[in-house]
Amino acid sequence: MPAPFHTLRNMRAAAVPRHPGRAKEVRRLNSMGPKALADRAGPRLTVVADLDALHVHFAQSLLAAVQRCNQEGRAPTFILPWGPVAQYPIVSRLLSERGLSLRSSTLFLMDEYADDAGNALPAHHPLSFRGGVVRWVRSIDKDLRPLPENVVFPNETNADTIERRIADAGGIEVCFGGVGVHGHIAFNEPRAGVSESGVRLVELNEFTRTINAVRAGVGGDLENFPRFAWTLGMRQCLSARRISLYCRSDCGLDWAKTVLRLALLGRPGDDYPVTWIRDHPAYEIVTDRETADSPAVIIC
Repeated sequence: MPAPFHTLRNMRAAAVPRHPGRAKEVRRLNSMGPKALADRAGPRLTVVADLDALHVHFAQSLLAAVQRCNQEGRAPTFILPWGPVAQYPIVSRLLSERGLSLRSSTLFLMDEYADDAGNALPAHHPLSFRGGVVRWVRSIDKDLRPLPENVVFPNETNADTIERRIADAGGIEVCFGGVGVHGHIAFNEPRAGVSESGVRLVELNEFTRTINAVRAGVGGDLENFPRFAWTLGMRQCLSARRISLYCRSDCGLDWAKTVLRLALLGRPGDDYPVTWIRDHPAYEIVTDRETADSPAVIIC
């Protein structure tokens, strides 16, 4: 069983030492224009025109993975984020147009906010990721939807069983995801040993809470924005046969250019967890032209 919440709440993440030379590395990477970035990253980087094209790419990649699993006689099993989200209506449409089904799929969602008692937010809460996923699944043609029991969110009732369920399902075909401002995948934020982390309750840091509150339309209400979340660990994400990440600025803010470059070319370290994908044999990062461009200001 998961540890009691009062124990989890008192478990503060081990301090993450500042990576030697990281500031100098960031200045060098941010000085790279899109061509230099693409040349260095090679096939690990895909640059599309804009956010709309990025969402189409995500949807098409998911369906291609479903087809691949079907052809190879394996039940499709994915890790999915609820953010970005604009790809999901496209997925619903393409499933119907192409006659593909998620009926035999198992979808492990990356994370869900929790209240101060450590309980995952209910689906009716306006910030619930589960609520958004439930609405999306209902938008899929009935015969093409995944079974409700095969749409799995980490929470206080299943944290100790998800890893076994992934193994029983034959492992993860693709881990799809976004990338946070300081390199988190799911809610795996900077902490010592993060690359080995498993399913757990985490206390969100202020970088994450601030940028997520800006996106959520809550009018800057940091007082009531969730401080905790359940998340799949980096161990689960890195176990996937393939990793496809979508890194882009949004909500009118230019915030993703640095972390894109670190994910592709920075030295791996716990201070930016996404950098640990570099040890994976099959990963890609998709971005748009604007995010691939270098920042307007390079801080000296």
